[in-house]
Amino acid sequence: MIPLIDVHTHVYLPRYASWLRSRSIAPRILVNEAGEERLFILENETSAGRPVGPSYWDRDNKLNFMDQHGIDISIVSFANPWLDFLSPPDAESLARDLNTDLEQYCATGPSLSSDSSLKRLYGLGLLPLVPGIPVSSVLEAISQISQASHLRGLIMGTRGLGQGLDDEALDPVWQAIEKAGLVVSAWGDKDNGHVLPLALGFPFETTTAITRLILSGAFDRFPDLRVLLAHSGGTLPQLSSRLASCIDHDPIVASRLKHDARFYLGKLWFDAVAYGPEELGFVAEVVSRAGRYETGSKNTMLQADRREGSKRMFFGTDHPFFPPLFASERWKSVVDNLEAINLVAGWGQEECDNVKGGNALVFFGLQQ
Repeated sequence: MIPLIDVHTHVYLPRYASWLRSRSIAPRILVNEAGEERLFILENETSAGRPVGPSYWDRDNKLNFMDQHGIDISIVSFANPWLDFLSPPDAESLARDLNTDLEQYCATGPSLSSDSSLKRLYGLGLLPLVPGIPVSSVLEAISQISQASHLRGLIMGTRGLGQGLDDEALDPVWQAIEKAGLVVSAWGDKDNGHVLPLALGFPFETTTAITRLILSGAFDRFPDLRVLLAHSGGTLPQLSSRLASCIDHDPIVASRLKHDARFYLGKLWFDAVAYGPEELGFVAEVVSRAGRYETGSKNTMLQADRREGSKRMFFGTDHPFFPPLFASERWKSVVDNLEAINLVAGWGQEECDNVKGGNALVFFGLQQ
């Protein structure tokens, strides 16, 4: 049996939550008049903030959620605002401590009952990516993560060192990540808990960040770089042909890339947090045609096959965000995303099983 693996699930470990509680401005955790802790990402939010509790840091709570929904393994990561709000010295110190905490959180957790060689929890570490920090400090964090046996990659927002992910100053970082074989999970950096930023803002941030990275030529310089995109790639699949056309007609970037822009979608991986089978099927189809856009390819008329695209997709839940209104209710994010995978046109049992867990076993190096 292929395990069900959740690659999009978050924690705010106690050390991180303590930092947020100590702050007087956003991002911060404060106690409201009802005595409830609330997370505020942005100052002057019109909402009452996001309720926070044990689901954000308690491992038993995470495991209970997994058991309730039949999830065998979770690849947990820290959620926004990451370390964006810290000074370089604090970011460097906290990244080091939190990566140690996350390794401990995973390493001391239970093993999978059906395969004792696998743990139920693995993690994505943090880099101290803040403006003004020496690149050498970021490289030290990459080295730490690569040596932690239960950390299988890292998660980052779109700011980089303050100039975006296409900043040339990040080239040594990409090179180190590529050499270490770590997975990069790329997120957007805007969140205030409202519908528009959550439904559109995150995916648009992801789209802009990864497009800038493609245009920079990073995937030509670092062809083995492994980047896993949140939000099923945002709007990049939908706009990839428009992007390619604009590049072809722009003298500034027309000769910058080795391949058509659509080729680079085949260099990326995507979570399946799209909530609908039609959306997942579309992303898989767009990704599967990437080979025809490789310079020199003779298969320019190759028919896109969604089954091939499924090899680059992964199940995710977005836990602990968007909890159900009642404790006994199954989480809609889990139900909708599993149902979407099962209903994609053209996918058989093999494709569905791979997206639910088989791809993650290989991608994160969990297979022995």
